[in-house]
Amino acid sequence: MDAFKQLETFVAVVTLGSLSAAARQEGVVPAVIGRRLDALEERLGARLLVRTTRSVTLTQEGSAFFEDSQRILSELAEAEAAVASGSGRARGHLRLSAPAGFGRRHVAPHLAAFQQQHPDIRITLDLSDRLVDLARDRIDCAIRISDLADSSLVAVRLAENRRVVVASPAYLARHGIPHSLEDLQHHACLSLGESQSRGWTFRVDGELVNLKVSGMLECNDGAVLHDWALQGLGLAWRSLWEVKDDLSDGRLVTVLDAYSAADYPVYAVVPQRRFLPVRVRRFIDHLRAVYASPGYWD
Repeated sequence: MDAFKQLETFVAVVTLGSLSAAARQEGVVPAVIGRRLDALEERLGARLLVRTTRSVTLTQEGSAFFEDSQRILSELAEAEAAVASGSGRARGHLRLSAPAGFGRRHVAPHLAAFQQQHPDIRITLDLSDRLVDLARDRIDCAIRISDLADSSLVAVRLAENRRVVVASPAYLARHGIPHSLEDLQHHACLSLGESQSRGWTFRVDGELVNLKVSGMLECNDGAVLHDWALQGLGLAWRSLWEVKDDLSDGRLVTVLDAYSAADYPVYAVVPQRRFLPVRVRRFIDHLRAVYASPGYWD
């Protein structure tokens, strides 16, 4: 059995917290993961993990070996990337993450063409609105739409993005049009779950203002907020890429445009390393080219 595959499996199990999670990530049954761990422990002659049906715990030997395994796999990845960058050939398993709504519209549709250009690349796309941990979840590249604070990541700006406050014509006919930020306190604001505590951001006299809003409906799924706005249930603060078709067709209209919301650029983020794998560089270049094509965001 491949010794490096055993190391990868061991690191994945510890990082993800269970055999079943590591099996789901790789697309195999948990028994396969278990056999690899058994073979690794037998080869080393040491117990690395205490395993139960629900969790795994590192032994003292396992804790030390886990740190060494992470370092070895990281150095191997950098060595492979260095060689591959010289040959220019893109290959291997590309693990991607993107916000669900954006990923469905602006990442997934472009993967088929990318894979046809690079047939030696196998792609796994994870769509989730949670903030993934690239190291823990073994993600090569994540798409993020926000200000970036994690200094351990390298960010590549892919495209501009703007947030707008929208509502359906029916809602505005019933409740009136807000003309100032103070008017928002009299309106039903559709909130993005607990993260909405950050508020909505506007620009007033050249300064950014973060305004807390409230309403009777909240959800942690942006697509649901979008649907609620279409149903006339309140005001929503959404990215222009999400609502541009509804604006064009008149299903939604923007309000408070004079306070033009701050930009939230689209980034590709990758872990810091000396050599970026060719498959990751090619993917980022592919998305940048797609997003830069004339009329793409119109």
